[in-house]
Amino acid sequence: MNEEYDENSIVVLEGLEAVRKRPSMYIGSTSINGVYQIIYEVIDNSIDEALAGFCNRIDIKIFKDGTIQVSDNGRGIPIAIHPQTKKSSLETVMTVLHAGGKFGSKGGYKISGGLHGVGVSCTNALSEYMSTQSFIGNESYIQEYHKGIPQYQVKKQNNTIGKEHGTVQTFKPDTSIFPDIEINSKQLLKRIREQAYLTGNILFTFQDERSENYIQPYYIYFEGGAKSYVRTLDKDKHSITNIIYLKKEVETSIIEVAMQYTTEISDNIMSFANNIYNPEGGTHITGFKTALTKTINDYSKKIGVIKDNKDLLTGEDVREGLTAIVSVKLENPQFEGQTKMKLNNSEMQTLTRNIVAKELETYLEENPKDAKNIIDKVFLAAKARKAAKAARDSVIRKSVFEGGALPGKLSDCSEKDPDKCELFIVEGESAGGSAKQARDRQTQAILPITGKPINSEKYRIDKVLENDKLKDFVVALGTGISDTINVDKIRYKKIIIMADADVDGEHIATLLLTFLYRHLKEVLEKGYVYIAQPPLYKITTLGSKEEIWALDDNELSVITKNFEEKNTKITGIQRYKGLGEMNSEQLWQTTMNPESRVLKQINIDDFEEADKTFEMLMGTEVPPRKKFIQLNAKKAEIDI
Repeated sequence: MNEEYDENSIVVLEGLEAVRKRPSMYIGSTSINGVYQIIYEVIDNSIDEALAGFCNRIDIKIFKDGTIQVSDNGRGIPIAIHPQTKKSSLETVMTVLHAGGKFGSKGGYKISGGLHGVGVSCTNALSEYMSTQSFIGNESYIQEYHKGIPQYQVKKQNNTIGKEHGTVQTFKPDTSIFPDIEINSKQLLKRIREQAYLTGNILFTFQDERSENYIQPYYIYFEGGAKSYVRTLDKDKHSITNIIYLKKEVETSIIEVAMQYTTEISDNIMSFANNIYNPEGGTHITGFKTALTKTINDYSKKIGVIKDNKDLLTGEDVREGLTAIVSVKLENPQFEGQTKMKLNNSEMQTLTRNIVAKELETYLEENPKDAKNIIDKVFLAAKARKAAKAARDSVIRKSVFEGGALPGKLSDCSEKDPDKCELFIVEGESAGGSAKQARDRQTQAILPITGKPINSEKYRIDKVLENDKLKDFVVALGTGISDTINVDKIRYKKIIIMADADVDGEHIATLLLTFLYRHLKEVLEKGYVYIAQPPLYKITTLGSKEEIWALDDNELSVITKNFEEKNTKITGIQRYKGLGEMNSEQLWQTTMNPESRVLKQINIDDFEEADKTFEMLMGTEVPPRKKFIQLNAKKAEIDI
């Protein structure tokens, strides 16, 4: 190769070109998640104004064409000429990376969503259209942009809406960057509600003109902060303590924690830094967990429940059934990744640990009833942990120490590359037999399941693994389970649940998904789980030996209409309720053949929402499930 590498090889991207060239570097993804991210960046700017004490109302609106508008009653963006850029400060904020009020300058933000300074300028760069209106002292100023490029200099305009002060940002995500810009208002509303909890005493409104009832906007306002958030998260759970709440300000940092113990088996700990959700936690969560474990152990020693260090509780024990919000506010936050997945400020670990330890110790001393309930709960969890370890170890021993023996009911494939291997979990011996005959023995393995697996939402892992069906499933996967899981050891990267298209089949699929979510979540996160879609109908026509299949009633209607238009007589329509009603050839062609089958991949976009759904549908509390059934009964398909 003789290509020259010289000064002409160096490309300098002007302004926001770098963002458009490599958008994922700045917002994490160009999927729909990236669209949400550029919306959040604008909302977060308004929240920064609220945190600084200059704003008490934020309005979010989606217009019919998908344009988004975020308005606040803060100070407005300054419009005077910036000394460095020699352009209006408003234009500088909107078009220059690393420009904004988050760098400790006079009048800037002490507490904000981050120091990257690329937020709103990224939104501008990745929007087909954007306009910024700044209202200062009853005067209104505007600048419009096309894909980040200003269309004119900042100019004064008539203040037709009479807004005294604040900012209005209006933008439409660029479809040349984002293939999908269809915003789910429920997801956006969830984020807004989350911010309303964390900010406190700020009125948020949300209006979606695409909805039929858009005339009535949502008004969201909470006074209780994190305490209100925990109360909402636990509204359908049985709590065993009051909400333990603390809020302390140390120099320029604020630590706010609300926590409550419930009878649940799983925990739900959510972390935020400067109101930004950190799904992977960070130093504040490390400090919180350390304080929680040490304080409860110390209290247990003090009251004589723990007499020997070998009986010390683990972090897993003290977190069982705990709902907690850990929210910190600090100057100069350092995040891992542009999308702020994890807080990295080392000082927050020590600060959070010390404050939580001191306040929790005081609470346990002053609230003996709550303290007793916590101690009873965590020591029961410790006992269950030991039983669970024995159960998990038995699975590992079965799969490793017994010569790598696989379950007897498993008909394995000959291929060893997990990227090429599929595992069908098949309901019933009859369907399992047909599937074994139908399969491609090179790449497809079959594990029949008879009867219904145990409900993993109601029982701990030791009880769950007493169920041979689920134990065989884990052994077949080869990953281990719960805290011993190693998803890199998985033997099949397509796990296909193949159940009958009736109520029992759907229940079995739900039980399997519950088990996967609670104890093999990483397998779901990797996108390895699928639901087979066997057709409901077989259609035969006059003079044709070909079998035509319809996936559901809608597809049947389309097919029959096509035949009617062609004046082709239909001689029979057969409804299949069970996989066992198909012979092996039919099962292969309709449900197992990669060339013709239909699969639904299971993805979890919102783990908090998924957690609530599994808990509501499969948990011990009846009232929330009853309410769900009452609200959705009309949508149900009756299986007669």
